Amino acid sequence: MSHAIFRDSDADLSFRARRFAGKTMIYTLLIIWAIVCLFPIYWTITTSFKTAPNVMQGALIPWVDYTPAWLGWRSLGLSPETIGAESTVRSEFMKRFFNSATTAIASSAIAVMLGSLAAYGLSRFSYKFGFMRNTDISFFFLSQLILPPVVLALPFLVLYKQLALLDTRIGLILLYTLTVLPIVIWIMRDQFESIPTELEEAALVDGLSIWGAFFSVILPIALPGMVAAFILSLVLTWNEYFFAALLTSTHANTLPVMVASQTGSQGISWWSMAALSFAAIVPLIILGIALERYLIKGMTAGAVK
Repeated sequence: MSHAIFRDSDADLSFRARRFAGKTMIYTLLIIWAIVCLFPIYWTITTSFKTAPNVMQGALIPWVDYTPAWLGWRSLGLSPETIGAESTVRSEFMKRFFNSATTAIASSAIAVMLGSLAAYGLSRFSYKFGFMRNTDISFFFLSQLILPPVVLALPFLVLYKQLALLDTRIGLILLYTLTVLPIVIWIMRDQFESIPTELEEAALVDGLSIWGAFFSVILPIALPGMVAAFILSLVLTWNEYFFAALLTSTHANTLPVMVASQTGSQGISWWSMAALSFAAIVPLIILGIALERYLIKGMTAGAVK
């Protein structure tokens, strides 16, 4: 008959019980929060396969509460029986999708390029404009986000009319670049401040110029932060509605404007709106999953000094 030589004390058993209870509570809260975050996407997907009575009755579970139908996707010309045929609605959707992709990607790329240069200067050099120092300049950029967009509606409308930029993708790209530039500057400034200056000093000793050190040494290290800033800018510009509805009418309309237009004399076409919304967010979901590693590194940069 064998006996255990080592036994856990009552204190150890109590600690293990508390640790297990703590982990259980944390995972339970995380699961609940995940359900809360994912439910809108689930509701959007399921609603795109509902008919009008299913939407009004609040059916939630497919094949249990209702039988899925292709009503929402048929209205966009994206159902199995309409995908191979000509569809005016599908052509309009692809046009709006191209407008959203072009304006969002171009404005985000420009904002990341300009914002990275501005952030690098604020993190490495000392500036003085009157009473403003580096921290004041950084806060000035961020303060532009405090201004409500509706305040800028009339000035931009008049300006764009004079410059013939109304209903153009170029106009949206310029405006969206200005919109997300402050966020990019703040993200990249923290990213550059987390990189030791000794790396640049060593590059300068090896014969590189300031620009050479920036492009050869600093940018590769700051790449995760640039990807995170690009994705955040892309999400913000992709979902922007106010200025897209105000400054476009026919040729440069984006997907958010098309989603908001899914109304008729009989009310809101929830199934069409849900199908269109899900088709619009799929590219962002795929991009986020593909670049998850860079996104996490970029958003956590500077957290540990």
